[in-house]
Amino acid sequence: MRIEDSIGVVLKGKSQNKILSITPGQTVFEALEMMAHFDIGALLVCSDDHLLGILSERDYARKCALLGHTSKETKVEEIMTSPVLSVTPKHTVDECLALMTEHHFRHLPVLERDRVVGLVSIGDLVKWVIHSQQQAIGTLESYITGGYQA
Repeated sequence: MRIEDSIGVVLKGKSQNKILSITPGQTVFEALEMMAHFDIGALLVCSDDHLLGILSERDYARKCALLGHTSKETKVEEIMTSPVLSVTPKHTVDECLALMTEHHFRHLPVLERDRVVGLVSIGDLVKWVIHSQQQAIGTLESYITGGYQA
């Protein structure tokens, strides 16, 4: 595990890599129900297997709740973020962290040949980096104490 690892490797290592999505014509309330049920902070917005946008809790808070719109009457397409920046499975953890930091978002769709193959969150990537650092520390400690086998 290294920050040079590909997002494809990260996706394979996720305990749950189910791709959850909603259609643009569904209500924001339906999206919020789904986010609450699966304990997630964002949903991909898709139509006919094509990524159209992403709906996050931040979108709801800023574009619906604060403006006085009701979630039961507002359609996902009215407040979703679109277009969406995405990466391929070949992008590295480091590249994705830089992209998320630069653009101030927490969820990044992963596409391969225009098809969604996953979604990574900032939390997924931070966990990956921490685990990578723990492995490096363990290897260094083993080397220092003479237990390292080359």
